[in-house]
Amino acid sequence: MVYVFVNQKGGVGKTTSAINLGAYLAGAGKSVLLVDFDSQANLSSGIGVKSAKPGVYELLSGAAPLDQVMRKTAIPALHVIPANIDLSGAAVELIDQKEREYFLKKALMPLRNRYDYIFIDCPPSLGILTLNGLIAADAALIPMQCEYFAMEGLSLLFKTIRRIQKHLNPSLVIGGIFFTMYDQRTRLAQEVVKQVSAYFRDAVFSTIIPRNVRLSEAPSHGIAISQYDPLCSGAKAYQSLAVELLKRGKPVSGGSPAHPANSGGEVNHGA
Repeated sequence: MVYVFVNQKGGVGKTTSAINLGAYLAGAGKSVLLVDFDSQANLSSGIGVKSAKPGVYELLSGAAPLDQVMRKTAIPALHVIPANIDLSGAAVELIDQKEREYFLKKALMPLRNRYDYIFIDCPPSLGILTLNGLIAADAALIPMQCEYFAMEGLSLLFKTIRRIQKHLNPSLVIGGIFFTMYDQRTRLAQEVVKQVSAYFRDAVFSTIIPRNVRLSEAPSHGIAISQYDPLCSGAKAYQSLAVELLKRGKPVSGGSPAHPANSGGEVNHGA
């Protein structure tokens, strides 16, 4: 399965989730490849890659083959294709290229049978890089911060996914929505979880990732939370989410749920 972590809103936990879900799945005996497809390269540094050249940009441009861009991590079954600042130019360079939406899919094709899971971490936008990620993937995983505006952004994201399903990647499905940075002390967070879960139902994972300082600290050490502090609340949540993802298996539904903003629902803004 190839999963893309996608949300056009920044700071919702895409990179943190890709790293830590990948680490726990690798710890469970699965082979996992992380693909950093964001020029900020936070996933690369967060998993301990010291030199990100050559990386995914060099792979797409044909400057380096697969065996030169793939790196090992501190977790034996977890590998990574890093990103570097050169990827920021790819969005411009791809504009005039034929079949520009399929570059990542073609690059990853030889790896599909080598890994149980491939996780693509996309930039916080719905531009050409994210489009490549969505077309290369079997399913989209959507981390969602427990805020009102984060919920509003789902409308645009689902509209984009529906267009891609219709015209570019008919097999793309919603792999699931999961909540991040949850603070149970605020009424707004509780209301967002309640309302989104009511509308999206089975698409929503039951595991909720809490706000946790240790999750924020782990990337600065270049390791996953499973190695940094496996007993903290954030680690336990990601371990639970990994188990839930394993139990779900391959998503089979290609539908995109309607967004609550289009259904007459309102979220209480109070805290």
